Amino acid sequence: MRRVQCRSCGSVKRERLDFLASNPRYTKRFAYYVGRRCRQASIRDVAKELRLDWETVKTLEKQYMEVQLARAGQPGPKAIGIDEISIRKGHSYRIVVSDLERKRPIWFGGQDRSEASMAQFYAWLGERKSHRIRLAVMDMWKPFRNATTAAAPQAAILFDKFHIMRHLGEALDRVRKAEYARLSGKDRRFIKGQKYTLLSHHENLSLDGKRSLALLLAANKRLNTAYLLKETFGQLWNYRREGWARRFFDNWRASLKWQRLKPYERFADMIDRHWDGIAAYCKPENKVSLGFVEGLNNKIRVLQRRAYGLRDEHYLRLKVLTCMLPAL
Repeated sequence: MRRVQCRSCGSVKRERLDFLASNPRYTKRFAYYVGRRCRQASIRDVAKELRLDWETVKTLEKQYMEVQLARAGQPGPKAIGIDEISIRKGHSYRIVVSDLERKRPIWFGGQDRSEASMAQFYAWLGERKSHRIRLAVMDMWKPFRNATTAAAPQAAILFDKFHIMRHLGEALDRVRKAEYARLSGKDRRFIKGQKYTLLSHHENLSLDGKRSLALLLAANKRLNTAYLLKETFGQLWNYRREGWARRFFDNWRASLKWQRLKPYERFADMIDRHWDGIAAYCKPENKVSLGFVEGLNNKIRVLQRRAYGLRDEHYLRLKVLTCMLPAL
């Protein structure tokens, strides 16, 4: 802004200059540079690099992110991903909703992960756009499913396979703990310290990790069975027809008989109760990039670590909503 005097009436008026940022001390080009730098570095590091006050850098970055959101426009998603993130200790959650086709988060809010908080998203989106949603990907959290069924009854509900496989990994870990408690003395040495060797994908293991896994599975028959069952369950996502997928699951469940793997039996019961949301993945129209939601969660955790100690929730919201948008 700059002050100018009107030649006609003599009054002093303010002239808006397009190259200035909201803070008239800086140009837009400089404000955008600060915003771009903050996408890779913390506020403190950028402030030190540019010799600016910490609050100034934060303000310029927030202005930059608000412009990003304005340019992105109002979303009208057809396929959404729903997940929650913990923003601080004490089970304090916020819900993140993503557009799976455009691959970007579009909403961050709620007070917790309740049905009422999930309903806030659909109220924000509006009834017309909510009724255009054809697919909602989520974990098996009942409040998310209830809110989606109420606001977008036409949408197919698909349970995220990464959350399902995480439940199976937890079942395998419970088997490992039970085996460690059952054994004693030298027999325990094969199991101790092998949690992440068991839970990791085989292709992600180092050569030493693969050797340790082979030694463990050869030494303990029950863990060997549990590990093979976990690895084979992943085939469920390859089927293109629900009937074939169901036959595979029934055979997998039948193979648990006489194995004395109670955690796996409870896992199979859970899958059976939520089968409709799993079978939906077999339909060609529901083939979306499910890995995006998991990748977004990892990106959010990086943002939270970089902003450690910062309790400005509006700032976190802007960081989450713009993390997948192109730079200005």
